[in-house]
Amino acid sequence: MSAEAPSATGHIVLVGMMGVGKSSLAKRIGRTLNRPVLDTDAEIVARAGRSIPEIFATDGEPAFRDLEASVLAELLARNEPSVIAAAGGIVLRPENRAALSTAGTVIWLRAPVEVLVGRVVNGTHRPALADDPEGTLRNMENVREPLYAEVADLTISTSQRFDAALAEILAAVAARESVTT
Repeated sequence: MSAEAPSATGHIVLVGMMGVGKSSLAKRIGRTLNRPVLDTDAEIVARAGRSIPEIFATDGEPAFRDLEASVLAELLARNEPSVIAAAGGIVLRPENRAALSTAGTVIWLRAPVEVLVGRVVNGTHRPALADDPEGTLRNMENVREPLYAEVADLTISTSQRFDAALAEILAAVAARESVTT
């Protein structure tokens, strides 16, 4: 966690497990704050011209993580304050965590695995969940939880209605950004 408050021009970056609502909430935050919304997964797909499952299947996870790190660095380098929905595994690489520490406000969206399973079990773009969605999510959570905690300025539960999470996020971001203005 960064000791300094973000600049008023910093990005808002949403991190957390798949299915926690990063993309949905990013769109709502962006609309409310009139900021561009960027999604690392969408940027990866656009750049590669292939789906994420295809990238994993053909090139493997290390190549995907290389592309993911490159995309994150480019999005964070943009001058215009944006809302960024970061891929669930973005925190796995130390260089990504370092980049996030200077990004602005990093918000860790959390929900219990049981909630996440209900949200993602029928998705077709989740290559890691094929055989055992709940077990896989629990394993991912065990590995990623301390990494999300390391980069997060704020932690918000999304097991509640997204309207409540959105209100909490907007209030927290306004309070953090007013410190620097």
